[in-house]
Amino acid sequence: MLTVNFSSRTPVYQQLYDDVVRLTSLGVLKSHTKLPPVRTLATELGINPNTVQKAYKMLELDGYVYSTVGRGSFISDKLDQNEAEKIKARKDLKQTIEHAYKRGITKEEMLSMVKEVTGGGNGND
Repeated sequence: MLTVNFSSRTPVYQQLYDDVVRLTSLGVLKSHTKLPPVRTLATELGINPNTVQKAYKMLELDGYVYSTVGRGSFISDKLDQNEAEKIKARKDLKQTIEHAYKRGITKEEMLSMVKEVTGGGNGND
């Protein structure tokens, strides 16, 4: 279910955070679903338990997860469908921007396209 890419430049705790948000927004993880215990997930992924704990803590601070003493961490119902779609759109947009930038599209060209798409490209802004 949750995965990490050790060759990625993104920190492992951030990958876990993003994965939980993504899976929740896609409906794979439902509200009130229990997340794996920190030690169990750390062992399964071959990472330090502190890394898992950091991701869970960030998720809890942002309201995506809630914890109950003695019972564990659970998915909250914070991500409604609209929020889930925005998260996915932001991720897709970021990947597209990174791809375009690596292919030589300049920041100015990208900003011009954004203005064109959002209706701000009339030259009066």
